[in-house]
Amino acid sequence: MDVQTWTYIIVGITFLIYISIAIWSKASSTNEFYIAGKGVSPLANGMATAADWMSAASFISMAGIIAFAGYDGSVYLMGWTGGYVLLALLLAPYLRKFGKFTVPDFIGERYYSTQARLVAVFCALAVSFTYVAGQMRGVGIVFSRFGRMLSNCSTQFLFHSRVAQI
Repeated sequence: MDVQTWTYIIVGITFLIYISIAIWSKASSTNEFYIAGKGVSPLANGMATAADWMSAASFISMAGIIAFAGYDGSVYLMGWTGGYVLLALLLAPYLRKFGKFTVPDFIGERYYSTQARLVAVFCALAVSFTYVAGQMRGVGIVFSRFGRMLSNCSTQFLFHSRVAQI
């Protein structure tokens, strides 16, 4: 078989594995979907929150601002970290108290307003799209560096193997 056939087979098997995992672990309730049925330990939840904080958008951008601005850039790092922790500490208890899983649901319930909920949905979407744009840019930067490294290595390998043949 040629390479293209093997590629289709491997990609097909990968998709089948992902689809079977999705079917096998399908959430049956909202509680199970948003908070895993309260079956996640505090340690695992904390590690997931830390992984979210150390994502490409925040990690690369914070390293960049410190490299660009020096010690003055560390103020942004402190503000980002402090704001993240403060938001989690001040918002999470109220979400749990109201039995809501998203900020727009909480705001709509708290202020008895559909309009306030719509504004919160718009703000959440705007922040999410901005964050995802940063994530994609960070991933692009990392993979472009990785790709360039592989390209340079393969070029050097081909050059040296060709020189060895002469």
